[in-house]
Amino acid sequence: MTELFDNILAQSTEQLNIILLIGLAIFFGTAGARIFQKFRIPQVVAYVVIGLVIGESGLNLIGRDTVEILSSFNMFALGIIGFMIGGELTRDVFKKYGKQFFIILCSEGIAAFAAVAFLTGLVCWYFTKNVQTSVAMALVLGAIASATAPAATVNVLWEYKTRGPLTSTVLAIVALDDALSLLLYGFASSIAAALIGKTHGSIWITMLTAFSEIAGAVVLGVLAGFLLSFILKLIKEPDKALAFTVSSVLLVIGLSIALKVGSILAAMTLGVTIANLASRRRQNTFELIEKFAPPIYVLFFVLAGAHLVLNEITGWMVVMVVVYLVGRTVGKIFGAWFGARVSQAADVVRRYLGLCLLSQAGVAIGLAIISGQLFTGQIAHAIIIIVMTTTFVVEIFGPMFVKLGVKKAGEVGLNITEEDLIKTYSVADVMDTRASVISAGMSLRELIKVVSNTESFYYPVVDSDKKLIGAITLGDIRNTFATQELNDWLVALDIMEPVVAKATPDVALSEAFEKTRHFDIEHLPVVVSDEDNKFVGVLNCRAVRRSLSAEVLSRQQKADNIHKVGVLQKD
Repeated sequence: MTELFDNILAQSTEQLNIILLIGLAIFFGTAGARIFQKFRIPQVVAYVVIGLVIGESGLNLIGRDTVEILSSFNMFALGIIGFMIGGELTRDVFKKYGKQFFIILCSEGIAAFAAVAFLTGLVCWYFTKNVQTSVAMALVLGAIASATAPAATVNVLWEYKTRGPLTSTVLAIVALDDALSLLLYGFASSIAAALIGKTHGSIWITMLTAFSEIAGAVVLGVLAGFLLSFILKLIKEPDKALAFTVSSVLLVIGLSIALKVGSILAAMTLGVTIANLASRRRQNTFELIEKFAPPIYVLFFVLAGAHLVLNEITGWMVVMVVVYLVGRTVGKIFGAWFGARVSQAADVVRRYLGLCLLSQAGVAIGLAIISGQLFTGQIAHAIIIIVMTTTFVVEIFGPMFVKLGVKKAGEVGLNITEEDLIKTYSVADVMDTRASVISAGMSLRELIKVVSNTESFYYPVVDSDKKLIGAITLGDIRNTFATQELNDWLVALDIMEPVVAKATPDVALSEAFEKTRHFDIEHLPVVVSDEDNKFVGVLNCRAVRRSLSAEVLSRQQKADNIHKVGVLQKD
């Protein structure tokens, strides 16, 4: 029996290890994020650092084989992220900022391409003394540098609940940057192939291939979006909506891989289509995915950190990494500023957009791996190492700059929802301490006089020591009129109802709301503590909800007015 158990365990060790490692990655990634957040560092940084620690450069718990096995999961994670980005790009956003987006996109992408190509070309020539190889390598690295990773950037925007012109511009640019990067790479790789004698077709054929990949991804995303929109109109259950949405993202990613078109772009297009077609269902659909996605994000970034192997980096590669980082940073910041200025974007976009475009990840690494097939020997290996190393660095520091940019722009916390606000409040913050109180011995005649002079629907009943003993509603008073002959003899104690639930000031508002939902009540009396039943206030759920809605609307209007303020200042 023991031998049989050992055989089964031995046969399934690999599978169990992968499952165990996934659990460890998500657990420690999430735990690390909690620690990093206490130091006001974006949580995505913790995920990447945990990946480095448990990867080959650290404890070697996640080896290269495991990372390769989970590569399909990375595509799924990027698809979910792409879908969520697409959900932010509604027709109103494009109508308001469309021209700006295009100008800024071209400016920041081409500037990064030019800066990295020039600097890396010079350094590569210094070390190799080969002009053709240096130019070819520089063109490829420049094209790769133009890509911006949506995942880490958007994760920070979601974490800090940002809203405003800078947030809208960042979302649009990172959504479209991959398409521009593919076009630049198609152009650069064709010239590079010609320079090193590996041309397999003309430049025009390569460019046409890049265009067809982009067009195919857009068509696939739109068709899937129309189908999913139709399905969402027929179903009402949230669990089924989630299942159909996730499966649609998976189908789009799978089909895009089979058809050899851009997977991330296809998923983004799916999100854009849903956001602009299923307007009534849009909010619920994306909220469901947002709640479903956190473990996926955690694992994705942990695996990104585990990719890097530090002992494979040589001296001249370190120089190339530094030059690549400097060129890309300068190119992105200057290009974003120049494009924002030419397009007359809001002042906050001009100042801080470049800081939000420094991250790179999936597409850059993918293009680097493809480039490894174009070159041979040490150059091919160097391109992959340079891109993976710089990706790790910008995945660490990029989110911090995103946070700095949106904080300087004043857009943090402006995309908050009622549920987000509820989590930040306690009962003491929102309870009504001036609620009308009824003494237990008050006659019905006096009680009616009090009610007629107030607008409340709920009246706590207290004894001589101001301790809560019951409550009276307008319905209770109405019911007493059925026995008019007793009215002169009735007091508050006779018509009050017992308190089915109560709260204390220090209780979280979310917990108090949950209690009101459980007992199906609108008002919750508040007492000093569980031991001291002295009445201190009333939680009026309907009034609090109205107040929260007003605060959410106020923050959204503030975010929308940032653009107007910037324009007025400029004029």
